[in-house]
Amino acid sequence: MKITRIVSEYYSWPRPVPISNGVHTWTDVRRAVVKIETDEGVTGIGLGGAAAGERQFRDAFAQKLIGQDPLLTERIWADLWSPKLYGRRGYETRALSSLDFALWDIKGKVAGLPLYKLLGGVKNRIPSYVAGGYYAPDKTIRDLQAEMESYVARGARAVKMKVGAVPLGEDVARVKAVREAIGPDIRLMVDVNCAYRYYEAIQFARRVEPYDVFWIEEPVQPDDYEGFVKISRSTSIALAAGENEYTKHGFRDLIATQAVAILQPDARWMGGVTEFIKVAHLAEAHGLDIAAHGDQQAHLHLLGAIPNALYLEYYPAEFDPLHGQVYLETPKIQPDGSVELLETPGIGLAPNEEAIGRYRVAL
Repeated sequence: MKITRIVSEYYSWPRPVPISNGVHTWTDVRRAVVKIETDEGVTGIGLGGAAAGERQFRDAFAQKLIGQDPLLTERIWADLWSPKLYGRRGYETRALSSLDFALWDIKGKVAGLPLYKLLGGVKNRIPSYVAGGYYAPDKTIRDLQAEMESYVARGARAVKMKVGAVPLGEDVARVKAVREAIGPDIRLMVDVNCAYRYYEAIQFARRVEPYDVFWIEEPVQPDDYEGFVKISRSTSIALAAGENEYTKHGFRDLIATQAVAILQPDARWMGGVTEFIKVAHLAEAHGLDIAAHGDQQAHLHLLGAIPNALYLEYYPAEFDPLHGQVYLETPKIQPDGSVELLETPGIGLAPNEEAIGRYRVAL
């Protein structure tokens, strides 16, 4: 089997209202659908981003893949990851990741297996948490409470909210209000998105400990390893991080801090399926759990393939008008808060082109 053609298709559609975390605001949804075609009629589909830098690297990498055997994923990954030529952490790794996803999709289709079974398979249901609680114009605390209550009503047994964009005392009040709204039996996570200095994170953690926060996510910048250590020694709340970490080498260094209890690799960014599985095994060897960051469709099979999967991050329909329409198959939260894996061969990233076709853009 040989790779004959690689095509990237780009899509963009507006969100109902802009959403913000502690640092950034998003007004639309953008993504790339990456298709790798072969001489045996099998096409693999990967998921990527639409930023200019990522597009440039992906186009360059695609030229190198023509004529190669798509089943040799380790060889291809090693060939494309060249820090001296392309860099170590950023768009080059994201571009590589999107291609790696498509290659593994081919492997699953050739084997006639869903990815989680191809990788060894552990479970066909994964516990999930709903990622919401964003800041939005004119959004009140009561609006925030109602939002979180609605997730619980749909089956969520864990929810996450954003902090870091308003004064610390105001965010503490928001956390208190959410805990009161969801009750004592639902896990509550908070996501800082790197908005704090270490001392601010310590102050915040101490003030929200009474509200039984399960984890504080990305309290400081991803390279502030000393900050993670100082925070972890000052609170009983677990720290979660890793969405901005890249490759097994970066996660090796993050694990070495002994400060982060829950790792959050995003396979779309940190090296694809190939690297995600290595990081998961590295975490397992250190007694650490994985709660993958980002698109639930991309990570469901990966979490089903590892024994230390803690949570699937699940984005609700409130923030994406095309929720449930982007892919041909879309997993949903079950009454017990879990998400059932798809059994279709491959990864399950086939786009619903009828629904999203009108949002295709030329970049």
